[in-house]
Order: sequence, then C-alpha cells, then structure tokens
Amino acid sequence: MSAGGAFGGNRGARPVPPEKGVFPLDHLHLCDLEKKEYIGCLKTSGHKSEICRRFSKKYLECRMAKNLMAKQDMQELGFWKEDNSEVSKEENMNGRIKG
Repeated sequence: MSAGGAFGGNRGARPVPPEKGVFPLDHLHLCDLEKKEYIGCLKTSGHKSEICRRFSKKYLECRMAKNLMAKQDMQELGFWKEDNSEVSKEENMNGRIKG
C-alpha cells in the first residue's frame, strides 16, 4: 500500500464542501432539453465553452426556475447581457452563419 492511503489520497487532508453547497440532481429530467442543447453545442464547437455560453445560461436559468439550484443573479455567475453582435459572433464561430 502506498504512503498516501489505499486510494492514493492524503489521509490528513480535510474535505472541503462545494462552494455553492449541495443541490439536487435533475432526477425528473426537468431541464433535459437545455442540458442536451448545451452538451450538443460543446460537441460541435470542439468543447469551447465560450461559444456555448447562451446555452449554459439557459440551462442554469432552467435549474433555478425548477428549484434545482438556489436562485442567483446571472451576473454573479459570470453572465452579462448579450448584445446582438456577440450572439452573431458565436453563431458565426459555430459555423451556423456563413459570411
């Protein structure tokens, strides 16, 4: 057995709770459409999350609306009001708009 424990972990380290606390999983699939849109965007964009920000925002808004996470201002989560040029740039980078 290694010096770090049975699974290689440090036995002396104290566990740190998640920053936002615990939140329920979506067992009833209330936000499946939003989740699938976001994951689909990540796959088609080569996992570039900045291109998929609007889908991420939509997914988090759904989770808040369905009480799957605490309601929080979107600006606190790093989202700002999108202008049309940003959305157009994202769509163009994603290959949906040619021009």
